[in-house]
Amino acid sequence: MGKLVGTFEEGHMGRRPTLADVADRAGLSKTAVSLVLNNRPNSRLSAEAEQRARDAARELNYRPNPAARTLRIGKTRTVGFISDDVTVTRYASSMIRGLLDVAEAREHTVVIAEAGTNTTRIQHALEVMLDRQTDGIIFGLMAARQIAIPQIPADVPVVMLNATSTEGHTAVLPAEYDAGYQATRLLLDRGHRRIGLIGDSPDGAFKPHESATLNERFTGIHAALVESAVEPVIKIRLRGWEPDAGYTSTRHILRSGADVTALICLNDRLAFGAYQALQEANLKVPHHVSIVSFDDDDLASYLRPGLTTARLPYQQMGQKAMELALAATHETRCHLVPMPLQQRGSVGSVGGVR
Repeated sequence: MGKLVGTFEEGHMGRRPTLADVADRAGLSKTAVSLVLNNRPNSRLSAEAEQRARDAARELNYRPNPAARTLRIGKTRTVGFISDDVTVTRYASSMIRGLLDVAEAREHTVVIAEAGTNTTRIQHALEVMLDRQTDGIIFGLMAARQIAIPQIPADVPVVMLNATSTEGHTAVLPAEYDAGYQATRLLLDRGHRRIGLIGDSPDGAFKPHESATLNERFTGIHAALVESAVEPVIKIRLRGWEPDAGYTSTRHILRSGADVTALICLNDRLAFGAYQALQEANLKVPHHVSIVSFDDDDLASYLRPGLTTARLPYQQMGQKAMELALAATHETRCHLVPMPLQQRGSVGSVGGVR
């Protein structure tokens, strides 16, 4: 009967290779091998000896014991991510991909918990992660707003992803002011002066628990308008920003006789409804009415013509949040991630402007 053959020496089959096994194969001490594999500086080993250690680890498929490493360096190389409903939405892959990109590059593991808005579930998820001694905690939301989070030990880094906390933790948010300004500036630069606004706040401003960012979007829009001495022809204030609201708002604008050449829709779903109302009225985008929007939802590129919209940078925000969670120093402040303007076919020129 033939012998089983494996990549690990006979007698070691069935168990995980240890640092001692790597040292034995490389002909070095355990201390020397540990210094090499942990990339410690000033090991005083020759390049040839370091290469022997790395080759031996690769040949034996050696992986450090996580528990032993935790005891040795006081780090678990894990980061906890607690979200409301990120993992069950269409944006999940981008935000989580951003987190994982950085974590994997830094040889960390991400522990994910979905807690919704239930405070008991949030508390339980946090306790589980603290019990696992995660090296940091990231709280992520799909709609940016301010939330209260449970008390966390001061030595555990906390980062708010697309969110802020009432306690003032480090936060990563989209650069909404710049997005509002750039989208509006595009219309103005194309000669538009008769502009309608769909989606203005129903109460004039959003409270932090409603949105942590939309006031900045409005501020950017109005800054660009004031800069060009332009006042919106009409503003439609809405509570819900869904396609039906965009459709009925655009119909209202058309029936009111407001002479608009462009619409600023506060999200892509409103813009989708505006497209429908304009088509129903035999008006073409952008020949009769130009449209800009925000979010860069999947449907934005499927519309005809494609919708010009400022993209919410979920993946880049996830990357930034993980970088901050793993940073050696932790400065409490807000980090803004640019929202690039995706220019498609929904904006035309008026008055001979190109």
